[in-house]
Amino acid sequence: MSMQIIQALFSFIGGLGMFLYGMNIMADGLQKAAGNKMKKLLGILTNNRIMGVLVGCIVTAIIQSSSATTVMVVGFVNAGIINLTQAVGVIMGANIGTTITSWLVSMKEWGAFLNPEFFSPLLIGIGAFVMIFSKKTSKKQVGEIFVGFGILFIGLGLMSGAIEPFRDAPIFAKAFTVLGKNPFFGILAGAAVTALLQSSSASVGILQTLAANGVVTWNSAVYITLGQNIGTCVTALISSAGANKTAKRAAAIHLMFNVLGAVLFGIIMFIVFVVNPAFADGAVNSVGISVFHTIFNITNTVVLFPFANKLVKLSGIFIRDHQEEDVLDEEEDILRHLDKRILESPTFAVQTAVSEVLQMAKVTYNNVEDAFKAALDNDEARISAVFKEEESIDRLAKKLSNYLVKINNLSLTDSQHTLLNHLFYTVSDIERMGDHAENIAELAQFKVKNNIHFSDAAQQELEGIMTYVTNSLDYAIKARSEMSWEAVQKAKEYEDLVDYVESELREKHIDRLAKNLCKPSSGVVFLDLLSNLERISDHADNIAGYVKKELKK
Repeated sequence: MSMQIIQALFSFIGGLGMFLYGMNIMADGLQKAAGNKMKKLLGILTNNRIMGVLVGCIVTAIIQSSSATTVMVVGFVNAGIINLTQAVGVIMGANIGTTITSWLVSMKEWGAFLNPEFFSPLLIGIGAFVMIFSKKTSKKQVGEIFVGFGILFIGLGLMSGAIEPFRDAPIFAKAFTVLGKNPFFGILAGAAVTALLQSSSASVGILQTLAANGVVTWNSAVYITLGQNIGTCVTALISSAGANKTAKRAAAIHLMFNVLGAVLFGIIMFIVFVVNPAFADGAVNSVGISVFHTIFNITNTVVLFPFANKLVKLSGIFIRDHQEEDVLDEEEDILRHLDKRILESPTFAVQTAVSEVLQMAKVTYNNVEDAFKAALDNDEARISAVFKEEESIDRLAKKLSNYLVKINNLSLTDSQHTLLNHLFYTVSDIERMGDHAENIAELAQFKVKNNIHFSDAAQQELEGIMTYVTNSLDYAIKARSEMSWEAVQKAKEYEDLVDYVESELREKHIDRLAKNLCKPSSGVVFLDLLSNLERISDHADNIAGYVKKELKK
């Protein structure tokens, strides 16, 4: 192998690496810049399939990977966030969204001034200066997009430059003649390269680079492009391993959608090429590939969209539901939602974490209420239930904290990092509230064992302060879920009220003890209950306080 060939190979591999790296940086910048808009898209997912197609298209255009979008969809289905019918729309939209990259790659053929290789060094320079010297996060995100965009096209230029000296080499002519004459080999080649690179955008980019050098024929380009759409399904299929049956069916729908489209278009284009062999053997440029790639994905979506429910039923035939997935308890339901596939999109992952922290807070709220009733009524059944639920809360705290660590290592904005830190603290506060509920249940257990009963006056006093405590917790949860300033203030008001009432009741009860109006054993239990109640409201105020800091920014 001559030194020229080795150098060209190194340049091509380096160019491909820069292309992938640039695409990754650009996608990170776009995701950060999208911010809350990505969060709103999660809500749109719960609407009709048409909106799902739109969401899939937009998300894929932002994260620059249909594979990543589909993997994320598998995660959403596995977590029970969306159903299969909604997933079909998103998967179809992802295929349309991925065509954006091919249009970016073909820009060099739009005109000399629009050639990205002409202005990409300038973009990298501007982007680097903005990232280094700008203090505003939003400007730094724009800088990231510029740098990624520039590196992407410099990588393409390297690949194109590596191939150009060999454009007249017989190997290219022979290879694309074979792939063009045999649809099966063409589709297989496209699928294999895409599966290997785990990115249809990258494989289409390589094909367009070859096309820009005039070595690709129309018939080979069409079959390879169809194969690339099938190859992009491999990532989602691998990701679905270990997921539930419904998530596996989502990955299968993705494969069926692309295979059916490839077969349909493959037959149509085969007939076209037989009728017009001159067109089939003619050279295609990168714009031509972009046009075909876009027409194929849009037409495939339009044709198969009315049959979305049929695809869902068909997936059920291939992957049968054995009914082993029973109704989950609250802990299992939360843990199921912490799906690692959702980490493909940091913004969606952050929003999922917020939802599950809130769910853990609601579980703890119910346990706190049960502990209160157990203490007031000496209810042994409730005491046992509180102990059991507390073990579940401890496990949830550990799992959620681990999930938050994983999200924190993703590419996030400053505000998202702040939110994650607050979620860490919130999980800790919720876990401590669970501990205090357990303490109250232990005091209730002591009351039962020692046959302790409070007077009517003491009962009424406890019921009153317990109502204030549950109100403070209720408003704290509302503050986080709704980002409500009013709820933050209400949580603080009830916490202050709990502090005041706790102090008053403590003094009154000590006075009763001094006058022998109350037994010492019941007096100690009463005072310990007050301490635990006051600590629960403190933690509720902490949770609302984190929201207050976010609202002030």
